[in-house]
Amino acid sequence: MLDSADMYVLLKVASLRGQDDWSQGLLAAEIGVSSSTVNRALKRAAEVKLYQPARKKMNLRSLEEALVHGAKYFMAPKRGGEVRGTPTAWAAPPLNEEIASSDALPPVWPNPIGEARGLSVEPLHPSAPKVALRDPNFYAVLALVDALRMGDNRERILAQKELHRLFAPSED
Repeated sequence: MLDSADMYVLLKVASLRGQDDWSQGLLAAEIGVSSSTVNRALKRAAEVKLYQPARKKMNLRSLEEALVHGAKYFMAPKRGGEVRGTPTAWAAPPLNEEIASSDALPPVWPNPIGEARGLSVEPLHPSAPKVALRDPNFYAVLALVDALRMGDNRERILAQKELHRLFAPSED
């Protein structure tokens, strides 16, 4: 069974959009996890047919299907009170351009150097807010997954469409 750390790793691989010039050690360093975490995630993903180790490719259609239909059930985020943080879900790119902000506080990952005040949402991995600052593609994927994890129907549909668009260029 995949856990949130596994999904964090798999989403990073998916965000690479078909690049195969990465190593497990480099990937681990880029996203702030151990090499053993990356190795375990890829092995588990291969067991459930989400990753093809020989080709270093994600099965993006299956990953997308799992996220769209299961994220809100199996990766439901812990939510908290008002904090300073990094916007996520519909408050972050790319959905923040499609969804007008309301008077309500946006969802944010707690981050003392974050640029927004909002309601706390636990990220898939504690290193996500820091990594998001230097990796816009990965940040977009994580924010879209957060919209799937906690959004209403409209936000989930928009996130699904955008995630499909992001994953499409590197289809198997």
